[in-house]
Amino acid sequence: MDFQHRAGGKTGSGGVASASESNRDRRERLRQLALETIDINKDPYFMKNHLGSYECKLCLTLHNNEGSYLAHTQGKKHQTNLARRAAKEAKDAPAQPAPAKVKVEVKKFVKIGRPGYKVTKQRDSETGQQSLLFQIDYPEIAEGIGPRHRFMSAYEQRIEPPDRRWQYLLMAAEPYETISFKVPSREIDKAENRFWTHWNKETKQFFLQFHFKMEKPILQSGPPPPGGLKRPPPLMGGPHQPNDGLPPPPPGGMTIPPLPPGTPGAPQMPPQMAMPPMPMRPPPPEAL
Repeated sequence: MDFQHRAGGKTGSGGVASASESNRDRRERLRQLALETIDINKDPYFMKNHLGSYECKLCLTLHNNEGSYLAHTQGKKHQTNLARRAAKEAKDAPAQPAPAKVKVEVKKFVKIGRPGYKVTKQRDSETGQQSLLFQIDYPEIAEGIGPRHRFMSAYEQRIEPPDRRWQYLLMAAEPYETISFKVPSREIDKAENRFWTHWNKETKQFFLQFHFKMEKPILQSGPPPPGGLKRPPPLMGGPHQPNDGLPPPPPGGMTIPPLPPGTPGAPQMPPQMAMPPMPMRPPPPEAL
């Protein structure tokens, strides 16, 4: 038969393989792959019967040789049965308890009271920054223990109602009680020379000092008044009328002081005219 012009055929080849030939070639390739990657002696479903053939205890199939069994293990039927067996074992197995969490043991010690302290308010003469200096005395501190500190937000503590205007500085050292200081909730300057701590092992005193950052000045709206002049407060009856640099009028009975030389003279005011007397109106009848 001429396979030269057959669909899928190639000149010089044996023609297109049939379905059975393709399946046989696929099983052979799977067998070779299984022989290289799978140890058949460790397969729990592999069994050799008294007739010399091989059985799959999971799928209940017979095989003439090891290669046929290995090719079967790579097939769809065996893989489906493996998935079903795994799901059944997972369903029947009792629920395993969750692994116990690692618990951190809390140190228990007898508290002997609060330490003595001293707080000093300071202001830097160069930068104008406000600072606080804390001195805590720990004469009975435990051996090998150093004082610790941290800042706490007002929303972390449970002693007072939270107030965003304040924060808390906590100091702790065994066996003393933990003490806290209520300080303004302002940004702290943690520069090299603005925040420091010192623990004196000889005198058993702990020092801590920190500076608050400078707040930005509030810019005033509008141009500033000229030097030497102050803006008078606005009048209640209407806008303020400028007096053109003239001194305020003297009270009744006082004369105007002479102006300094070189200043323009005051404008001439017309003489005051006598006001005619106003007729008196009789009171209303209801007032009689």
